[in-house]
Amino acid sequence: MPDPVGPAHPLYTIQYESLLKRALQEDLGRAGDITTTAIIPPEARAQGNIIARADGRVAGIEIALAAFRLLDPRCEGEMFVSDGSDVVSGARLASVQGQARAILSAERTALNMLGRLSGIATATRNAVAAVSGFPARVLCTRKTTPGFRALEKYAVRMGGGYNHRFGLDDAVLIKDNHRMLAGSIAEAVQRVRRVIGHMVKVQVEVETLTQLEEALELGVDAVLLDNMPPGILAQAVVMARGQTITEASGKITPQNVAEIAATGVGLLSIGWITHSAPQLDVALEVESIPQK
Repeated sequence: MPDPVGPAHPLYTIQYESLLKRALQEDLGRAGDITTTAIIPPEARAQGNIIARADGRVAGIEIALAAFRLLDPRCEGEMFVSDGSDVVSGARLASVQGQARAILSAERTALNMLGRLSGIATATRNAVAAVSGFPARVLCTRKTTPGFRALEKYAVRMGGGYNHRFGLDDAVLIKDNHRMLAGSIAEAVQRVRRVIGHMVKVQVEVETLTQLEEALELGVDAVLLDNMPPGILAQAVVMARGQTITEASGKITPQNVAEIAATGVGLLSIGWITHSAPQLDVALEVESIPQK
């Protein structure tokens, strides 16, 4: 098994606990888990193993275990793999032990979180592998599930990818609609430079080589080469070389990602690694703990 991705930019409990609480509240509703409460006595204890049912890259183990602890603060969990690890179908990812009611009631929330984040990590890993022969970095976008951006971008990092903006306040990105309303790229750039701080970078989205030439003359920090065919994209990379950072976006798929990377572009913004990644199939296998 390859070494897991490094611990850079970890998640803190405060970043996901409120999401877990809302998810548990959504599932428990007004009356709680009426099935489990009717069947399982309050004193019953159980232990379970979280199992991968497909090959993939793991992200969100600690988040999953935290779901159980929210319903049973004395619940004990153990991780057998770290986030960023590659696993095969059948691998035991973690174990949990505590109140049987809490384990059963938190099961779906825990698995939803783990499956979703591991699916994103797996999709990212696959994209990174597809472009491994080229210098391009794989980036995510802001096309994330509302409220889950920090978690989904964490999963991208665990897949070996990098994060673009977390929000609109991270950096200036002048897109086509900004350009249209401002009247030109130059006017849009001049307006933002009058108000932004000295630490804020400016990126401009361009769709043609003519627009790229204008952006380069303005000395912007990066250009977003949007929806350019590979041939035009390669020309754009040559034009911008040594002047600014190049980033490709738009219609980048698992099928063409290597072709796009072969143009020499520096960054690949890929929306599907967050908005369309299939969940990794994970399950919880539970057994009772005999009472002493």
